[in-house]
Amino acid sequence: MRLKHFNLSFGEQVFKALADESRIRILHLIVRNKEMCTSDLEHVLDFTQTKTSRHLAYLRNAGLVTSRKLDQWVYYTIKDEAADFVTQIFKYLERDTLLHKDVETYRILYSNRELAANKILTRRWPVP
Repeated sequence: MRLKHFNLSFGEQVFKALADESRIRILHLIVRNKEMCTSDLEHVLDFTQTKTSRHLAYLRNAGLVTSRKLDQWVYYTIKDEAADFVTQIFKYLERDTLLHKDVETYRILYSNRELAANKILTRRWPVP
């Protein structure tokens, strides 16, 4: 689904949302990974929970992201209506070193999580 009503009011909200480096970094991680939970964003970007939540609320109110709750975690995705627009913006920023560093940090975090889970699953428990 594409944006059907890109008017001045909506454009103002979008451009305000993209006027902050923190929100651009958050949005980029969500675009690259399809879905991100708040705690992963906090760890990757080294933000506090308050700062992360405030920026996510701004992005949600601007109509760029949507959220779903699963137990105690909240996961964010790009709204279908804004996906093409947001993806196009990040094509212009594809060589930014800070955005690449964020993606690499998440890749390492995710890899370490997978290694830990695998270690627990394959661990041999001593027989008493």
